[in-house]
Amino acid sequence: MNQLDLHDRVCVITGGSGAIGYSIAERFVASGAKVSLWDIDGEAAQAAAEKVGAVSSAQVNVSDAASIAHAAKDVYERLGSIDVLINAAGINGPIGPVDTYPIDGWRQVIEVNLTGVFLCCREVLPYLRRARHARIVNLSSVGGKEGNPNQGAYGASKAGVIALTKSLGKELANTDIRVNCVTPAAIESEMLRNMTDDARNFVLAKIPLGRAGRPDEVASMVAWLATEDCSFSTGAAFDLTGGRATY
Repeated sequence: MNQLDLHDRVCVITGGSGAIGYSIAERFVASGAKVSLWDIDGEAAQAAAEKVGAVSSAQVNVSDAASIAHAAKDVYERLGSIDVLINAAGINGPIGPVDTYPIDGWRQVIEVNLTGVFLCCREVLPYLRRARHARIVNLSSVGGKEGNPNQGAYGASKAGVIALTKSLGKELANTDIRVNCVTPAAIESEMLRNMTDDARNFVLAKIPLGRAGRPDEVASMVAWLATEDCSFSTGAAFDLTGGRATY
């Protein structure tokens, strides 16, 4: 593992008990960061925090602004700053064609995957503005760039994350805050395992490297984007697709 400098940086990671969020936390702790794990499942967040060596955890609903605001205030008061926000919380939602897609399922996917990123950025930004070299890294998906059949809600939500990242990066270009997103292809995680066999085989077949990505490979890219070395990239989407991405 290459050594990256996140020494004493206070980093909030949403979706912290999931495979990707947990792997990011591992990499950050190994790089010297003080990590706070947020997750809708408070017990899972606490267990993950204890295992990885995070300094705190919290039960946070990313679709609820009050929940986020309370957790952010607590982290700031406990640790004195928030330097990095990683938006890794997300769900697949139902799989199916648009003409029969459940409306409640659509709303839930958009609320968690897109509105959740917006709300976390909105509520944490006042603290990031007080930090030096603050960073936001949003987890999008290659599905947000290319789309997959029967995953309209997921693709739309992740496309929205890319657009939000670009907008916010430009808004904050006159500050010391850099905002970027990562667009992985299929990653070995609970989200991939929860797909139907047909959906899973479809996304894996599109990857020229012939395999799913690993959570630690996502963590490596996210970690660099969170460092001070990432100083001239903002509002960008970084591919992590095993050769799938076409633009």
